[in-house]
Amino acid sequence: MAARKTIRFMLVEGRPMAIGRAREVAALVLAHPRRAPSLVECLWDEDRGVANRAADALEHISRERPSILEPWSASLLGLLGEATESRLRWNLVQIIPRLSLKGQEIRRAVGLLEACLEDRSSIVKISAMQSLADLARRDHSMVPEALDLLRIHTRSGTPAMRARGRKLLKILEPAGVESSARNRSRRAPYPG
Repeated sequence: MAARKTIRFMLVEGRPMAIGRAREVAALVLAHPRRAPSLVECLWDEDRGVANRAADALEHISRERPSILEPWSASLLGLLGEATESRLRWNLVQIIPRLSLKGQEIRRAVGLLEACLEDRSSIVKISAMQSLADLARRDHSMVPEALDLLRIHTRSGTPAMRARGRKLLKILEPAGVESSARNRSRRAPYPG
């Protein structure tokens, strides 16, 4: 119980949209993964500043050691489907493709990311495009669907979406996916 209070207490500090001590919390959980449940629980905190800073910390952790978040894959997908706060959604969208999703979880993630392409926040939309491409790079069966979605939003999205879409299409289009797969086989696996 003390660990939960400590992490929540660390996340309470700061204005609602400021990151506060999120990086410090991420470092703490990276050093002591047993504290991850207390951090994940903060995603559902009534204080939106706490929830946003928890999401920031978890996004940082997902870049370093996504395996810490594996036990909560289904919960994170569920929260992405119900969250309305843009900053929370943005961080969740970045976390999702870094998880080791399988079968139905991948299909669910694609559906949620597709819905995020219609979000009111441009950064959520752009992050969803990137996450779809990242998932497709890991699961080549997703490439046709990801290409369709990226092509649509590259034509009709905001200027930033069109720019990101052009870059992602160059990577994912058939020749790009094949050469990307060959290059990955020569070096360390894509971290997700």
